[in-house]
Amino acid sequence: MSDLIQSVRGMNDCLPEVTDTWQAFESIVRDWLRRYGYREMRTPILEHTGLFKRAIGEVTDIVEKEMYTFVDELNGESLALRPEGTASSVRAVIQHNLLYDGGKRLWYSGPMFRHERPQKGRYRQFHQVGVEALGFAGPDTDAELIVMCADLWRELGIAPTLQINTLGDIESRHRHRAKLIAYFEAHQDALDEEAKRRLYSNPLRILDSKNPAMQALNDAAPKLMDELDEAALAHFSALQAILRDNGIAFEINPRLVRGLDYYNRTVFEWVTDQLGAQGTVCAGGRYDGLIEQLGGKPAPAAGFAMGIERLLSLMETGSVTLATPAPDAYIVHAGEAAQAFAWQAASALRGAGLAAVLHCGGGSFKSQMKKADASRARYALIIGDDEAAAQQVTLKPLRDTAEQTRVELTLAIKYLQQ
Repeated sequence: MSDLIQSVRGMNDCLPEVTDTWQAFESIVRDWLRRYGYREMRTPILEHTGLFKRAIGEVTDIVEKEMYTFVDELNGESLALRPEGTASSVRAVIQHNLLYDGGKRLWYSGPMFRHERPQKGRYRQFHQVGVEALGFAGPDTDAELIVMCADLWRELGIAPTLQINTLGDIESRHRHRAKLIAYFEAHQDALDEEAKRRLYSNPLRILDSKNPAMQALNDAAPKLMDELDEAALAHFSALQAILRDNGIAFEINPRLVRGLDYYNRTVFEWVTDQLGAQGTVCAGGRYDGLIEQLGGKPAPAAGFAMGIERLLSLMETGSVTLATPAPDAYIVHAGEAAQAFAWQAASALRGAGLAAVLHCGGGSFKSQMKKADASRARYALIIGDDEAAAQQVTLKPLRDTAEQTRVELTLAIKYLQQ
């Protein structure tokens, strides 16, 4: 047996070539969120297990089967690696009283953890960007969350499709829940084991079954839409009107229920058929009761989260590439005096805001030039003892056929800055 220790199954290394793409994506996302007035918040990866039980629901798949939990041996507390970001964000908002002066637009990014069977697009450590609009009640907030997603998709060069639904308010959900239980009780022989397990704990999730044998039964089940009161229907109608006015195409999917208990009224998913079984790249909705549920003063809220790995995979299927960083210059040098001047040149370039890689480890000019080209740098700065004596560099373009030129270091810096 090999003694080599490898990464935990479903938790992947992100190597430099991939990290470059991630950083380019994250830069686009940060600028996009800034334009919409959202500010970043960072919360711990570890939280008390009770936070997720209370927020997500004790009978959800996440809490029952997927959370990484353990007991802290020092104080006996049950802790969990966060499986999603909304509960942590709301906990922080309540703890620090962030809504004392009105609504807040917040976002977060980072790793989440679920103990699932790893497959393409579904990992045990995965990464999300989440957006939370806290303290805003109207359908215009729901619509803006969707419109801003559409803006990002255009910028990324992808085209997932939008599905929306409404879950109504708690009273209508209770009425619908009672009718669902009665309906499925009358068809118990047609239920699979998962549906039987959920029948009394979370019957709404039966409608989200992926089992083909359950589809006809679910299609004929009582519709939540039939139980909605006038306020919820008006909210949903207003949302659709705003989306149409902004040219956002959508499909109403009455079986879209989401896997988290805290949602009410608007729910939505951006989906694609280009990623196999893991077709949802972004999902969210409204969760007006969650702040009060976690101990805060009642306040409306809505948000969404997008999976970074799935979005990058979707971009790959469309041959979309993001501009990734490369050095402005790779400094090639040979000779004792040249080496000393090369250190000075590297410091001067970096001080001027340029990215400069100083060659280390010796080698001939030819071997160093190969490494300069492999670095993807725009230019090679070549320094021999003659250049060092004159306080000059030879500036050689690496990405086009222009002629190399020998100039003062200060002029080379100005040229690179242009």
